Amino acid sequence: MRFYFYITFLFIFVIKINGQDVELFQQYGGRIDFTMIGNTMNLEENGLSSSCTILTESSATLNLSTSDTIESAYLYWAGSGDGDLEIKSNDVDILPDRSFIDIQETSNRPFFSAFKDVTAQVTSTGNGTYTVSELDVSSVIDDYCTNATNFAGWAILIVYQNDSFPLNQINIYDGLQHVPDELSIQLNNLNVIDNQDAKIGFLAWEGDAGLSVNESLLINGNLISNLPLNPGNNAFNGTNSFTNQSNLYNMDMDFYPIQDNINIGDTSANVQLTSGQDFVMINTIITKLNSQLPDAAILIDAYEITSCNGNEIKINFTLSNNNSTAVLPANTLVTIYINEILLESFNILTDLAINNSESYEFTFIVPESELPDFTIKAIVDEQELVLEINEKNNTDQVFIEFPQLPETVEIPNIGTCNLGLEKGVFDLSETYDFLIENYNSDVELTFFPTEEDLLNNTNTINTAFEYNNISNPQTVYVKASNTSINCFAISEFQLNIENCPPSIPEAFSPNGDGINEEFKITGLTDIFTEYRILIYNRYGNIVHKGNNNLPLWNGALLNTNKIVPSGTYFYILYLNNSNFKPINGWVYMAK
Repeated sequence: MRFYFYITFLFIFVIKINGQDVELFQQYGGRIDFTMIGNTMNLEENGLSSSCTILTESSATLNLSTSDTIESAYLYWAGSGDGDLEIKSNDVDILPDRSFIDIQETSNRPFFSAFKDVTAQVTSTGNGTYTVSELDVSSVIDDYCTNATNFAGWAILIVYQNDSFPLNQINIYDGLQHVPDELSIQLNNLNVIDNQDAKIGFLAWEGDAGLSVNESLLINGNLISNLPLNPGNNAFNGTNSFTNQSNLYNMDMDFYPIQDNINIGDTSANVQLTSGQDFVMINTIITKLNSQLPDAAILIDAYEITSCNGNEIKINFTLSNNNSTAVLPANTLVTIYINEILLESFNILTDLAINNSESYEFTFIVPESELPDFTIKAIVDEQELVLEINEKNNTDQVFIEFPQLPETVEIPNIGTCNLGLEKGVFDLSETYDFLIENYNSDVELTFFPTEEDLLNNTNTINTAFEYNNISNPQTVYVKASNTSINCFAISEFQLNIENCPPSIPEAFSPNGDGINEEFKITGLTDIFTEYRILIYNRYGNIVHKGNNNLPLWNGALLNTNKIVPSGTYFYILYLNNSNFKPINGWVYMAK
């Protein structure tokens, strides 16, 4: 006879410890199951008489059936100390997606755990040997050996699919919490129909087979075990009940059948972990429960204010049945509210299949009484007439501040020095800040090089970076928009290129080292295109004549290739610009 375990639930943890709470991380629904592989880095069970040495790599073998398909794979590694967060898995560099720290209060010693989604790697590799290397805590364990808490290890949790399985719901919870006395986990909102093959799995660290003082695992107050590896009085004893290993030394990858400890008709269950002496850290908890329930969820994907003056708004939302083990039945009710006013209600026309979704879009006029700010709320199964795996994702809402048309702001023009050919570099960030300060409400500011670009929303200017003008003068257009592209005001300002005084060096050295070989005046060539320069020696003799069409002076005597002697030379620079007088000065030339 086949049994089913219909269930919706929430884990609530009662905690009296340091560390990170073990909380719901991921849910899966379908014809699925889970397993774990991994290995310790300890050579023997830690203890005061044990050798204080530890490995930096170890291996384990994955051996799924050919009909199994990997859905997800998660790598956890842990050890004594603050953490080695750079390891390798089959010679691939691994950095954690998340990490955890726990503290042993009696010694103030830290312990770490880390997590990495390795689905891509495990899916690609499949069955075979997995080696975790460069997990090195050898530099810290001397301090931990003194109280027998020196350890390191790794595990891969694998969720896999097989068409022959019954429909299951798998839930993964993780964090890092130690169990000094008792850790109590309450499962609420259960609807147990049948309980065949229900099981719970654990990934725990630092458990010692030789320590079993008040060490137990209870479901609804009933002591459970999984003999011969996991006796009821020594739950954390260095074993892997997935592979029947008993030599993991200070880590446990175990599962327990719980079908005899949950009764048909139960609406809640309690998981209790105790340890009177052994310092045990829970990293991961996994549950597999036979269930055939939908999981209706609704998500407001986007909204668009299609008319500022017409109070018109368009809403897009998605109704899904993901992480479910049954169809969402036809006639399930969907309701849409603006504040407390019902805008729309309808029943879905057909069953929504497992892992399927439907998208909806509608446009409505916001009542004047609800402007300018209001909340749009979408609800599926508002009366909770459909029993689901998770009732907590049936509502989504978004707060909307309905925009008013921005005012046009007068923007100061910007000038900058000519870098040549009437090109310059402009800092537009100050103009951006000026506009932000001058608007009464939040707006989105976008800069464009032409009015056509503004209207087509193309070629935007990023004000976080310097901008090079494309003409002189150039008009820049600013779009001040609210939440809709159809609701904006236009402002404009000019970029002007100005000829600035050139910057003249006081020395150069044409000695062939490739550095400062020429008398180079910054801000001169291609800017003052009609400039002329005369350079004299101390006797008043001309040694160089230059203009925009001739090379810069490299120290050579006029009309020769001979380099003049080192010394001070005098110049007259004619910019031939009505805004500037001739510039007299000197430059030192050193060979």
